[in-house]
Formats: sequence, C-alpha cells, structure tokens
Amino acid sequence: MRPFDYAAPATMTEATQLLRDVAAAPLGGGTDLLPLMKDGLVEPSRLVDLRRLPGLESIEPVAGGLRLGALVTLDRIESDDAIRTGFRLLAEAASAASSPQLRNMGTLGGNLCQRPRCWYFRGGYRCFRAGGDACYAVGGENEYLAILGGDPCYIVHPSDVGPALIALDAQIALQGPDGRRFVQAEDFFVGVKESLTRETVLEPGEIVTHVELPAQPSGARGTYLKAMDRGAWSFALAAVAAQLALDGGIVRDARIVLGGVAPTPWRCPAAEQALVGATLSGTTAALAAARAVEGAQPMSRNAYKVDLARGLVERALARLMPDRGSG
Repeated sequence: MRPFDYAAPATMTEATQLLRDVAAAPLGGGTDLLPLMKDGLVEPSRLVDLRRLPGLESIEPVAGGLRLGALVTLDRIESDDAIRTGFRLLAEAASAASSPQLRNMGTLGGNLCQRPRCWYFRGGYRCFRAGGDACYAVGGENEYLAILGGDPCYIVHPSDVGPALIALDAQIALQGPDGRRFVQAEDFFVGVKESLTRETVLEPGEIVTHVELPAQPSGARGTYLKAMDRGAWSFALAAVAAQLALDGGIVRDARIVLGGVAPTPWRCPAAEQALVGATLSGTTAALAAARAVEGAQPMSRNAYKVDLARGLVERALARLMPDRGSG
C-alpha cells in the first residue's frame, strides 16, 4: 500500500474539490475501499473522509417517502421503524448484506458503489476490468459470475441494496464540483456494454449524498430473497427484489430485479408484464419466474444460477400473496 494524504472536509464544496483529483478516494465506512487498497487495485494519493459532512447520516420523511443519507449504515436501515413499515424490501435487503459487524460499519452509499468480487479482477489478473484485453472467467472459474448481460465481461454487481432501490423506484442524489444531479437507481449502474472499467455513473469528484424513496402506491408490498454458498454473511449467488402493488389479489404494478446474476442489478420487464393485470397465484408466479431468466447464457460452471434465480423469484412472489404477511 503506497503512502497517501488524509483530509476531513467540513463542507460538501470542499469535499468535492478535494475529490476532483482522480487519484483521491472518498472514505465512508471503508469496508470495500480498504481491501481494494490492500490488494493494490486502488492506490489513492488522498483519502477524503466524508464523515464530518452534515446530513449524510440522517433518515428524514419527505413527501410521503424517505430521504436516506449516504452514510446511513446498513444496520440502521435494517432496524429503522419507518423503513421496516413502509419499505420492508429495503430493510430485508440491508439485513442480508454481510455480517452484523460489517453492517454496523458499511453504508448505503458504499454498498451501492462496491467494486466487483470477481477473483480474476481482485487477484491481480490483467482482465478487461483491470485494463487488460481478456475475460479469464470465460474459460476458467466462473461458477459465481454472470448468466445475464455479461458479454464480454462477466462480473456480477455485489450490492444487496441496489436491486431493492431499483424495485422501489428510488432516486440517487450525486454531488460534484459542478453541482448536484439526480439519477434513477436503475440508471446509476453501468453495464459492460457501456464501460469495461466503471460500474456506476459517478464522475470524478462526485459522491452519493443521499437516496430518495418515493411514497409507494396503495397495496404495496415487497420482499428480498438471497441465496448464498454459505448460510449467511456471503455475497449472493442469486437474489431477487420483488415489489408489487396489489388490489385484492390483482397485481396493479410490479418490479422484479435480480441480483448476483449480472454486471448490474438486473430488472426483469418480461416477468413484470406477466404479473400486471393478473391474479397473483402459483401459476402466475411460476410464469413470471420463468420469464425472469429468459435469455440467460450460463457458462461452463454456473448454469445452476438459472434454476436458482427462477426459484427465488417464484418463492418471493409466493411470499407476497395476499394471505401472507409481507408489507
């Protein structure tokens, strides 16, 4: 690890100016940044500590929804009464992330901005993601990697809260040297067709400042399910964020977003179309689940993810049927 400077700005303007240097890195919880530095994948000339900036640790009601600061920790999201009552999907996603110790340190913004966990990228190989000219996973160890949207780089995005925020139609606020802008959560992530070296739309000097959750429609209910190779505290082999608006047993609106199977959180419009206007039942859940994985292109060792993701979608929808207790 090379030497670096440390700065703790007191204002957002100061922070974004310090971060304009492309070799500077923002520091929040540090649960992903510090391992990246130890592995030599990030070598900042300066760490810019965001923890003195006002408002980044707050949870506030806004127009029937909520505003969450980027430094709100995952354990607060998991336990906050307003989130558990109105946005249970997000609370469940936060509770599925890593271990209790890391959730106590890891932040909302940090979870969104994680780098890929592909062992070729993390292991020092000159792959596409590391500026090289190959994806070693295609003919190598690929059991944890993408089955959807992966060509030519087969990373999977590790965020648990990302799929949930897309399913909740959240907006993400970004602050940079040139001011503030908002992006839909779905547009925050960058696919491999757009860039082989970036995972988000953040520009130099920009940071995530907060997330805005809009008021949910009448009859809204959601859930998050995650399959791991260990019983807990691991990254997703596959995950699903499902958010529905029900009128009786009829689905009026649906958002289905997969995690752990693609380079970005993967929204499933064909699955949503199978649900909207239909009665939520075992038959419609099975149809939507099958459509969620249409077009999957597994590699030599990860075909199991197709059935795993399909099963998770079906289970999530069963959990949201009117006779169940999710909200």
